[in-house]
Amino acid sequence: MDLRAGWVAQATGGRVVAGTAELALGRVVTDTRQLQPGDFFIALRGPRYDGHQFLEVAREQGACGALVDATCPGPFWGATIQVADTLRGLQDLAAAVRRESGARVIAITGSAGKTTTKETVAALLSARFDVVRNRGNLNNHIGLPLSLLELRTRPDVAVMELGMNHAGEISRLVEIAQPDVRVWTNVGDAHLGHFASADAIADAKAEVLEGASSDSALVCNADDPRVMSRVSAFAGRTITFGTAPGADVRATEVDDMGADGMRALVHTASGDRRVSTPLLGRGNLSNVLASMAVALHMGVSLDDIVARVATLAPADRRGVVHRLRHGIVLIDDSYNSSPSALRAALEVMGHSQALRKVAALGEMLELGDHADALHAECGRAAAAAGLARLVTVGGAAAEAMAVAAVQAGMPGDAVTCFSDSGLAATALVAAVAPGDLVLVKGSRGIRMDAVTDRLLAERA
Repeated sequence: MDLRAGWVAQATGGRVVAGTAELALGRVVTDTRQLQPGDFFIALRGPRYDGHQFLEVAREQGACGALVDATCPGPFWGATIQVADTLRGLQDLAAAVRRESGARVIAITGSAGKTTTKETVAALLSARFDVVRNRGNLNNHIGLPLSLLELRTRPDVAVMELGMNHAGEISRLVEIAQPDVRVWTNVGDAHLGHFASADAIADAKAEVLEGASSDSALVCNADDPRVMSRVSAFAGRTITFGTAPGADVRATEVDDMGADGMRALVHTASGDRRVSTPLLGRGNLSNVLASMAVALHMGVSLDDIVARVATLAPADRRGVVHRLRHGIVLIDDSYNSSPSALRAALEVMGHSQALRKVAALGEMLELGDHADALHAECGRAAAAAGLARLVTVGGAAAEAMAVAAVQAGMPGDAVTCFSDSGLAATALVAAVAPGDLVLVKGSRGIRMDAVTDRLLAERA
């Protein structure tokens, strides 16, 4: 799909102040560090940056033009388009490209599992369709529009993850993406520090239901009462997944194999199949069921779906299993964490038959006044999982997790709290023994990836 300056000006409510309406625009970028000759630069303003300060850099690097706001004095060159607000302009442009592309859009939200579900949906739909998806975690008010601009290649399907940490954000993302299929994975305790309660989080996630028509579809979690209590007003077709009786895509005879993945008998309107996946834990089984529901709705055959589920691989640092020397098995789940996701990871540890289980768990951020209580709950879950050694990383909340683990029965000398991940890595490398199963998990801000990298460097 060619972008012409005049079309972009019309889509964004702007005007061409340099060049002509016929000028063609290249890739759309918001960061001059990623800019290549021929790209079109959007000068965004933020609380700590102003892209307008880099207009001269963009011009020197060969940008074909820029989207600037109404206060910008220049420089103007190539195809420059002036709008009232460049962020709104980026979003409006993405929405226009989405409409023009003809692609069917699947939008995924939830407190946990969004990225895994996005990757799994894309993998299953690739059996039949040309699919694009958000790269990495480009799922917010800037990342989603940039991802939607990839629909210029006119794929059949776009699988988009919608993230949020405040009320009102999903509403705007849905307005931009105009999804044909919406997927609501769950409601958890991530970002609880920004909300009064888990019900308030559910209300914010429920914005994914807005703007639907009778042609829309919603894939939702039958096992989550907060989800199910909010979906009755959805205007389109509702498809449920889970283990609950009556779910449209339902798992029974679930077998959690620890670090070896999951197995279940899955019942669908297209038939019943034995399904196995290398993805870990019941949380990921739920993600797989959601993805199967989407793929079946989109017309992918059940046999193709089952074959692809068996070959799925986790996204980077989201439950990746590394088998190291001397029988050590490392579960790298260091990308991020929340209390519900951590409890699910500890359940995987509990189901493992490993003789000794070890975990390095980082503090979970954005929990506000709930932090200490939720970390203590996870400390008790760590003890229940049968850990022989626990290392926690962070401040007071991490200390609360360590204290709760000891109070729940772990020996005091088996639990240590460190202030940073570097110190924790040193302690963990020294503590790991042949045959151990090791879990590393925590919020990105705690840098638990450094613990994983150290183990890989010294024990691989």
